[in-house]
Amino acid sequence: MNHEKTSFVIIGGTSGIGEAIAQLLTNERNSIHVASRSTGLDISNEKCVQHYFESIGPVDHLIITAGSFAPSGKVVDVSIEEAKAAFDTKFWGSIYAAKHVARYLKPNGSITLTTGMLSRKVVANTYTKSAINAALEAVTKVLAKELAPIRVNAVSPGLTATTAYKNMDPASRESMYDNAKQNLPVGHIGQASDIAMAYVMAITNPYMTGSIIDIDGGALIN
Repeated sequence: MNHEKTSFVIIGGTSGIGEAIAQLLTNERNSIHVASRSTGLDISNEKCVQHYFESIGPVDHLIITAGSFAPSGKVVDVSIEEAKAAFDTKFWGSIYAAKHVARYLKPNGSITLTTGMLSRKVVANTYTKSAINAALEAVTKVLAKELAPIRVNAVSPGLTATTAYKNMDPASRESMYDNAKQNLPVGHIGQASDIAMAYVMAITNPYMTGSIIDIDGGALIN
């Protein structure tokens, strides 16, 4: 009998959605490696990412939830340096991870990236995040072709109550949440545990690749 554990790497797994995914996957059959800036992995540094995967060895599944920050504001106003820094983390960081995990992934393995509804919902003052998410969705499909039979998918969350908003002014955060509750077809905002279920589907469904899974409370149909 084969008792080898299934190995998961969750980059961005120490908080928010990544932490919720780790909780869902934790059992005696799985071996889970959680990494983020707080554990010393700077995903925007390619050498750092390369060394990280070298230190782990063979991997069944890679999940990336890192890099939710991006500057908001009009194209004419946003600091290009800040916009580039956001790309370095979420876009290029995801690319580095996919590039360097590829040789360690087992044949039935998978990569699941994280995008966001702004890739396809046009909202003023969000160009950096919109562009990063749209670029990642395009790359998800290209990777699914290039790495086949490894499966590559992306989860695209809508507004989710996570620590990503902890630095916001509490009144404007509450007003953002209230506004979403009133406008979303489901009538409430998402929890990290809701979004985490989509990653489990992407990882475990052997017939799913090149897919973008929308978990957004109906934001895109609004």
